Amino acid sequence: MASERLSMRKVKEVLRLHFGLKLGKRQIARSCSISHSTVLDYINRAKKAGLGWPLPSEVDDTALEARLFPSDICHNKPSSRPLPDYQAMHSDLSKKGVTLQLLWYEYKQQYPDGYQHTQFSELYRRWAKTLDVSLRQEHVAGEKMFVDFAGKNIPIIDANTGETSEAEIFVAVLGASNYTYAEAAMSQDLPSWIACHIRAFEYYGGVTEIIVPDNLKSGVTKACRYEPDLNPTYRDLCQHYGTVVIPARAGKPKDKAKVEAAVLLVTRWIIAALRHHTFFSLTELNVAIEELLERLNTRKFHKLDCSRKDLFERLDKPALKPLVADRYEYAEWKKSTVNIDYHIEIAGQYYSVPYQLIRQQVETRFTTSVVEILYKGKRVALHQRSYQKGKFTTCDEHRPKAHQKYLEWTPSRIIAWSAQAGPRTAELVERIIASRSHPEQAFRSCLGVISLGKKYGNDRLEAACARALTIKSYSYKSVKSILESGFDRLSLPKQEVMPIVEHDNIRGGSYYN
Repeated sequence: MASERLSMRKVKEVLRLHFGLKLGKRQIARSCSISHSTVLDYINRAKKAGLGWPLPSEVDDTALEARLFPSDICHNKPSSRPLPDYQAMHSDLSKKGVTLQLLWYEYKQQYPDGYQHTQFSELYRRWAKTLDVSLRQEHVAGEKMFVDFAGKNIPIIDANTGETSEAEIFVAVLGASNYTYAEAAMSQDLPSWIACHIRAFEYYGGVTEIIVPDNLKSGVTKACRYEPDLNPTYRDLCQHYGTVVIPARAGKPKDKAKVEAAVLLVTRWIIAALRHHTFFSLTELNVAIEELLERLNTRKFHKLDCSRKDLFERLDKPALKPLVADRYEYAEWKKSTVNIDYHIEIAGQYYSVPYQLIRQQVETRFTTSVVEILYKGKRVALHQRSYQKGKFTTCDEHRPKAHQKYLEWTPSRIIAWSAQAGPRTAELVERIIASRSHPEQAFRSCLGVISLGKKYGNDRLEAACARALTIKSYSYKSVKSILESGFDRLSLPKQEVMPIVEHDNIRGGSYYN
């Protein structure tokens, strides 16, 4: 097993792929970028703990970890076990009928205390990787869809400005039938990548068991903040459609030979065929691609008396998983630490979570319509998506009760803290709190004002707050702007007193008495 324990998110993915989708352990290992022995270890732990898929609703990340690792005591004792003869094994495996299972059985007959079958096989495979061995890939019907972007682009001209933009060409191909799909997208970003997958599924009328992408940063990236291998949105798409991603290995072009060949075909029969055409919209371009794509898929092979579409109808189509009823809605993921006002920020808007989670890290999944907040894998809040900058979306049940003494931050405490910079700062903070419908919504702005004292000093902050009070601009942005522009160093304007003018038409104060 790996020396560093996996995250519970990845452990759940291993359980989903094994118990839910019935994938093999080596396929799971490639999809999750972990070793085969680690996959086996977690599956055995889950079976021993009586867990399957889906997990019971009461099992959150903490409970799952406790059940998988009831004790951290290591029971492995060092032992000197003889290594297998890899060269002899390699020679024997080239003979018909000889398998790793048979070789391991013979090894155990000779060395009863030797390695068990899993480790025995893993040691051999590691050794075999050092050899220049080419294996012929056999593609099972309905098993794999290979995806990538073509290297060539097609220009689109803006009819109003005359500016030219380059459209990317997405290509997908099924392993058994070579049935090809292609469409144009304006970029290779994550939303375009996800949308192209959805339309490819709908074009095929079903979903393969496995998706094999190249290591495009939009879908597969080791630099991803939330997962070291797959983008969480990409993983979310796969869970929605009940499939799994097994990326092509870096530097292993044979892993994606199918899509490389499909890209070459699309380049020759579609992109090159449209070189003399002028397009003014993405829709217009995709209509043209659709016509040429139909011609490509119905054209017969040179050495077979059938077309890609014929093979698709015969092989892949009956084996595809059916599409789910609801189309996947694009969602992004973000990790946030709950602020002292028990809100988190998503794209300039603020959403509440239960106040007990103050200073805890939560995970947010947000679509165009909803914001879902999760803590240790369990949903703790659900909000309608807001598009009004700076708006607070707050549920009443998330607010703390006034009598609870352990609530650390209160309006009086923040005002008292701000008074350390000076009375004018405290007055401004008090006015900011009074301007909000709920005091907690002002905490973030107040803390921002107080933090300016660390950068500019309390004397300048006090002067800037005095000027903000004079112009009646009670906000963090106003104080920050005054400090950045240096207006706090200027003297405040004096209020001019108009002189008393005597005139026959002026009634005077006695008139009103």
